[in-house]
Amino acid sequence: MKKIVDYRRLLSVDKTAKLADLKSVYRTLMKEYHPDKFQVEEERLEAEAKSKEIIEAYHFLVSIAPETCEQNLEIYIQTITNSNILDFEYKQSVLNIQFFDGSAYEYFDVPRAIYIKLVNADSPGRFARRHICNSYPYRNVAKVAETA
Repeated sequence: MKKIVDYRRLLSVDKTAKLADLKSVYRTLMKEYHPDKFQVEEERLEAEAKSKEIIEAYHFLVSIAPETCEQNLEIYIQTITNSNILDFEYKQSVLNIQFFDGSAYEYFDVPRAIYIKLVNADSPGRFARRHICNSYPYRNVAKVAETA
């Protein structure tokens, strides 16, 4: 997905970056672009915009990092196996699935053909468990919305 690639490029990390690496790069960039370092109003505003981008990229990449997914794997498995799908939405290769237990997950790089099969499936929950939930990078957006 373009968003993931852009965020990795912004932080100058690759897809194998660990959480510790992300944190180190994030802190270094925030020191460099912190708005309080700049006295000229225009430079300060540019640094503020850049720091917001860096913060957004960092939080996004942390939310999809394999280590984060591993930490929340038990809750994720419980959700996808015990809770039915309440609703789903597809926009630009991102599939957002909401479950009856209140959780919601974004799945990235989902092909349109898979989404169409999900829509036409006799059991969307079973189809999602078999073909989506463990096949595409995801993040818990309900949790992200709560902390934001």
